[in-house]
Amino acid sequence: MAFANGEEPRWWFWRGQRRGDFAISVQDGQGCQVSGSGYAAEARGPQQMGAAHMAIREMGEEEVKLLGTWFSPYVHRVAWVLKLKGIRYEYVEEKINNKSSLLLDCNPVYKKIPVLVHHGKPIVESLFIIEYIDETWKHNPILSTHPYDRAMARFWTLYIDQMKEIKQVSEAMEVLEGMLKGKKFFGGEKIGFLDITFGWIAIWLGAIEEVAGVQLSDPRKYPLLHNWMNRFRELDEIKDSLFPMEKLVRFFQKYRNASKKATK
Repeated sequence: MAFANGEEPRWWFWRGQRRGDFAISVQDGQGCQVSGSGYAAEARGPQQMGAAHMAIREMGEEEVKLLGTWFSPYVHRVAWVLKLKGIRYEYVEEKINNKSSLLLDCNPVYKKIPVLVHHGKPIVESLFIIEYIDETWKHNPILSTHPYDRAMARFWTLYIDQMKEIKQVSEAMEVLEGMLKGKKFFGGEKIGFLDITFGWIAIWLGAIEEVAGVQLSDPRKYPLLHNWMNRFRELDEIKDSLFPMEKLVRFFQKYRNASKKATK
């Protein structure tokens, strides 16, 4: 599982210690050659997040749009922050093999999601988007105001996002377990930046393990991490965004099969 060089996003995971019988790359809105036009229709994405996914706080005439795909953890990162902030926004589902003119206009360089459009101005890359949201709407802060804490949060996010091999995942689990000692969340008593950026572990990891045929997290070995995963999923803002796990598994399996055929 790797998010290479901080790019937004490249998502690989391997079966086996060094290499395996498959690698899955989920590239949000970029480079995915699977015929996937039906995938978004069969799964629950950010546009269906509970009570109309539209957040509860009216923001006057401010226009906020989020371009994404239902299966992208990077898109959900942004959606979670918008919900936690109570920001009303419009979600636009992108097709991975048929990018909209809006996406191409908003992100002409990388042509990928997520993209946040605020007052007609696009912001790209999930971490930059989260910081932009946090600095634009000051209530319910996600990032610490302390420079050191902010720097460390960015460091650990990149560390986890750049995992490439099973061995690295195991090492990361050890690190995360240690970071949770004496805490309910990575942010302390309430959800914070690291909880948002690590949130994919609580939701996507199970599907990755099932498709890859490996156990990357053992509740007996990482009890604090598993308690955090359960606690994170039970948050109202997160719970509303959950989609059936079998749909994510089915998506990964379809992509895996298509990737195998393409390499023959």
